[in-house]
Amino acid sequence: MYSQHSIAGHRRSSRPETTVEMTYGLACTMCGRDLRVAEGKPTPDAVPIGRVEERQTFACRGVCARLASGSADGNAEEPVPLDERIRAFAAAPPDAPQATPQDTQQDAQQDAQNAGNG
Repeated sequence: MYSQHSIAGHRRSSRPETTVEMTYGLACTMCGRDLRVAEGKPTPDAVPIGRVEERQTFACRGVCARLASGSADGNAEEPVPLDERIRAFAAAPPDAPQATPQDTQQDAQQDAQNAGNG
């Protein structure tokens, strides 16, 4: 039987590195899926799960959102429209600082705690 430590370590190590796209809400923070609308493809169902540098971070609704925030529906925050997130990403300087995975995870955990207290 695998220990809880081993299982949790495997989950963390299989998660993709946090990218600038993730910090701007253009990619899922858990699986790395591109959340932008592609020609001829259905719109991904993404929910806000936290904040990094005053910007919302998103995850795919369901398993990714549950792992990131504790709720399959993310937090109870109104999502920033995709076109605004794309404009903010395009206007960002190329040397914009990237958040670390720990920052994103801590923000998601804090949001989940705050939602439970409200």
